[in-house]
Amino acid sequence: MTTDSASNARPSDDRAFFGHPRGLSTLFFTEMWERFSYYGMRAILLLYMTTAVAGGGLGWTAEAAAPIYALYAASVYFLPLIGGWIADRFIGAKRATFVGGVIIMLGHFTLAFPMISTFYAGLVLVAVGTGFLKSNISAMVGDLYGKEDERRDAGFSIFYMGINIGAFLAPIICGFLAQSNAFRSWIAGFGIDPNSSWHFGFACAGIGMGLGLVQYVWGRRNLITVGNVPQPEVKETAAEDSNASTGKDSGYIIKMVVLVFLSVAVIGYAAFSQGFSTALSYVLMPTVVIAALIGVFLTGGQDKLSRDDWKRLAVLIILFAFSTIFWMGFEQAATSFNLFANQLTDNRIFGWEFPASWLQSVNAILIVIFAPIVGAVWMVLGKRQPSDAVKFSLGLFFAGVGFIVVAYAASLTAGGKVSPLWLVLVYFFHTIGELCLSPVGLASMTKLAPARMISLMLGVWFLSISLGNYIAGRIAGEFVANAAVLSRIFIIVAAILIVAALVLFALSPLIKRLYTAPEEMVPVEPA
Repeated sequence: MTTDSASNARPSDDRAFFGHPRGLSTLFFTEMWERFSYYGMRAILLLYMTTAVAGGGLGWTAEAAAPIYALYAASVYFLPLIGGWIADRFIGAKRATFVGGVIIMLGHFTLAFPMISTFYAGLVLVAVGTGFLKSNISAMVGDLYGKEDERRDAGFSIFYMGINIGAFLAPIICGFLAQSNAFRSWIAGFGIDPNSSWHFGFACAGIGMGLGLVQYVWGRRNLITVGNVPQPEVKETAAEDSNASTGKDSGYIIKMVVLVFLSVAVIGYAAFSQGFSTALSYVLMPTVVIAALIGVFLTGGQDKLSRDDWKRLAVLIILFAFSTIFWMGFEQAATSFNLFANQLTDNRIFGWEFPASWLQSVNAILIVIFAPIVGAVWMVLGKRQPSDAVKFSLGLFFAGVGFIVVAYAASLTAGGKVSPLWLVLVYFFHTIGELCLSPVGLASMTKLAPARMISLMLGVWFLSISLGNYIAGRIAGEFVANAAVLSRIFIIVAAILIVAALVLFALSPLIKRLYTAPEEMVPVEPA
């Protein structure tokens, strides 16, 4: 394949997958199964940690479990910063995605063993594997489109829908295996301890990642022009060379990756241990955020960015700050809302009680329904659509409205358990907010970041989710089944989100001027 034929099949002419490049189908299904594995484990993780030992859980209080969950959830979205840097500089996004998938699968299967040591080790493996996969698969989605291709936002919305198909199915299947009395009775009939049902849920997550790897290997032929090993100079046969050769320095790269993995695993194991995690969680994330931002500026200086590149990086940093606030609220779904569903919600339908983890699927099914609609709206509006900053402010506002709803629902628990429809309504508002913010954030990182910093800046994007997850986990540590306390916590979060929305909306004209820098307006054709 020549460079011309490869490039002609990429940005504007390739419309094989619902009007989008055929490579989107490979990445769509791979990420769908990876997210199945992640959300399946996520739906039951905190519940497993806080369930009594007699019920097969670890028997920890919310206060004890929260620091460990916060560190894990933060690590899952922080490590893509490192994985993105390794891919950008050494192994390429395509290889990093495969390596990450293998490590994630091993992590879930490790969690399937009912020992405290395998519990910690499994969390570390999943976090490290996600570090290699998460930002790099998103970088390849962005690379399927030209800089000015108006399909980009819609493409990310479709990609995001794939994420949420996996996220919808996972809590239902993994939650059923982990919590359902029917499944527990069934395995007991085979002489298996019914309390081991939690570990069947974790194993199911590993099977999901395995299916994703099969899909990824099978569809790699659709990704010839994206995610290849970085080259110092672009050659005419770069796409072919990067796929045909292993590179004379592959041994060094493999050793480096193994060293990084082992180092993170050892440090991570210590970090997740219950005693150390509480102290570490107070200093880790501020240190990580400061170090990451310094790293971005040092990398930009090394790459000798232009003034307009720096302006666009400034936009990305601003979006990073407001994205963190959004995810701080949104990620209460896996923490405070999950505990709320388990302890304060009447999860019965016609006398049959469904697992509390099933409510984790509500957000996902709403996104599957509304993502195509939102994507179509952006495509129809074209250049008339709202700026990214305005979309972000809408996302923050809807998240704030959701917290007003859950604060009211919490106040009703003084009289007993409440209907699960309250959480469904909360997830509706959060879903609309997520669709306004998250696909746009991913697209902005690939659209505005300098070419050699795309995976790195996607790592920064995921760092905002990491920090949001960390704060959400810490808030969950304050969870008590008390109407007044919960209402107060949720109202405070609502106020933060709505004020942030108003501030960002006020700043949107300034951000738009930085966004549309001169170099952005005149695309430069490749040499």
